[in-house]
Amino acid sequence: MKIERLPSLATTLQPSNHPYLNGAWAPLTEEIDATDLEVVEGAIPTDLDGVYIRNTENQIHQPLGRFHPFDGDGMLHQIDFQGGRANYRNRFVRTRGLVAEQEAGGSLWGGLMDPPGTSLRPGFGAHGGLKDTASTDVVVHAGRAIATFYQCGEAYALDPQTLEPLGVSPWAPLDGVSAHTKVDEATGELLFFNYSKTAPFMHYGVVDRTGKTTTYTPVPLPGPRLPHDMAFSQNYSILNDLPLFWDQALLERGVHAARLHEGIPSRFAVIPRHGTAADIRWFEAAPCYVLHWLNAYEDGDELILDGYFQDEPMPQPLADAPKGYSHMMAYLDEHSFKSKLHRWRFNLADGTTREERLDDRILEFGTFNQRYAGKPYRYAYSTTTKPGWFLFNGFVKHDLVAGTSQALRLPEGCYASEAPFCPRIDAKDEDDGYLVTFTIDETTGRSECLLIDAKRFEAGPVCRIALPHKICSGTHAVWADRRFIRDGALA
Repeated sequence: MKIERLPSLATTLQPSNHPYLNGAWAPLTEEIDATDLEVVEGAIPTDLDGVYIRNTENQIHQPLGRFHPFDGDGMLHQIDFQGGRANYRNRFVRTRGLVAEQEAGGSLWGGLMDPPGTSLRPGFGAHGGLKDTASTDVVVHAGRAIATFYQCGEAYALDPQTLEPLGVSPWAPLDGVSAHTKVDEATGELLFFNYSKTAPFMHYGVVDRTGKTTTYTPVPLPGPRLPHDMAFSQNYSILNDLPLFWDQALLERGVHAARLHEGIPSRFAVIPRHGTAADIRWFEAAPCYVLHWLNAYEDGDELILDGYFQDEPMPQPLADAPKGYSHMMAYLDEHSFKSKLHRWRFNLADGTTREERLDDRILEFGTFNQRYAGKPYRYAYSTTTKPGWFLFNGFVKHDLVAGTSQALRLPEGCYASEAPFCPRIDAKDEDDGYLVTFTIDETTGRSECLLIDAKRFEAGPVCRIALPHKICSGTHAVWADRRFIRDGALA
């Protein structure tokens, strides 16, 4: 393995006992290129041709206030597979905020848990007081990797193969772009939404495979909301108005405190892909909060949506958390908010909604074969987590047609990344391919890339590849075939 190190960014971060600034969440500040990675076990498949990119949060400077892990600057980690070889690189996302703090030599913005007035400069997005770190999500669209921020930001573009910075996406509107843009690989379109504290409070848009905005329309809401994700089928997009959102009385004092508003149902906006506000149909469902959806598709008169229903969206403080972190850690702990795989059925003929629970286990961060996005699909892959922590310790594969599942647990002290499905070259069916993930092993202090054959799921990794340094944990990841990067669509 050959390693080339880039000049380091300046950092002022001091050692602390913060649970999300240590261990698997210890920030990484070095950027490197590494070629001809070492295989620890198995062999790198020759039937993979593309890139896996994972976004992570890495705090660079000493926080102005109380640090939350989602405050860290975005860093993309990429592994490139081609011809049975693998290369690795990682880069910070050069946001305006990162550049400004490098120039200032310290933090300029407070974080998610800080009171009004902490930030030294105006912030970005829906909150208005935070730095756009571009650290939440990453997708590949029109030959570019797009890194986004969950509170809405500028949608930063990078070359998916070199991670060269390409600046703010020119199609990003002034109200910003939320994390969880969706890419339809069949058409090459990117679908997105944003939200804000001013009417109409939400917008929805579509960008075509060339990077041109073809749809941008308001989705009027009763007030400020906190949607986190969206979904789409072949003909419709689905947005949401859920009853967990900022307390209005506190918001008027500049305090951003999320509350579950009793007596308000969940509402789902179903809009034709290129529709307008006048075309929206609203469907009501049981009150809940959902961070992430899986997939949606049409079946006769029904529009079916799968996602992770939270049984306790406002969990009690975590009893055994380190002092001062019990509230924060509960909201990061899936075993506290109890996210479970769930299905909604919206009847487009009579306007009714039916719901059903698909699994009673604590699951989240689902992936599936993106060639089936918006279409009927059979297989889904969810993460399991370490109780009390935002750390993935295994995966579950669901056969949604047969109603069966298989589980894979990582060794104790080893934690994974979100694991997208990677189709083999010339794949024959839906689960003909691999799950790919980066791991952080706290017992060895090392990181690896694992490939899991989806057809032999419970057998464990078919290949383990050593990464040149220990990475920091984070949120979302994407797989992109090289043909899709080149052509912008698979149709």
